[in-house]
Amino acid sequence: MKTQVNIIAVVDVIGALSVRTLLDGNLCMVDDSAFDSTHQGTADLVTVVKPGQVVSWTALAVDLQTPVEIKNISFEPANGHNGAAASGPAMSPPGSAAASKGEAHGQEESEGDKLDLDVWTGVVPHWMTPGVPYQYRLELQMYEGSNSVMSIDSPALMCQ
Repeated sequence: MKTQVNIIAVVDVIGALSVRTLLDGNLCMVDDSAFDSTHQGTADLVTVVKPGQVVSWTALAVDLQTPVEIKNISFEPANGHNGAAASGPAMSPPGSAAASKGEAHGQEESEGDKLDLDVWTGVVPHWMTPGVPYQYRLELQMYEGSNSVMSIDSPALMCQ
């Protein structure tokens, strides 16, 4: 088993900002999971993981002139499933006190006061129910301005 799964979100920033959505082909997500992830190349990627694996997210812009970065990743309750799996943290970065908030965390690579998060990582917790997709919200920051943050709730992690 690979100890890390990499998820890449490729964003057509100009297209997304023009129509104000990450849908309609403006976001393409792929992973390198050793298992059978589904919906590769779409915004509905379901990445199949194992408990204890590290998951790493990276955002890349199609147009290199317009930057894109991950602003936040947060997990939603699993479809139709309540209880600890739905309300607890879905990702637990090792040694992080903020793990109980259910968020993955970026690796800060700052220059002065500017927060520049290029790679977000987390660890798949052991309490995830196998076969249940845990959807998450992926928020992307594209350039600057009031309409520069967009999110999508359709990608998910699912334990095998």
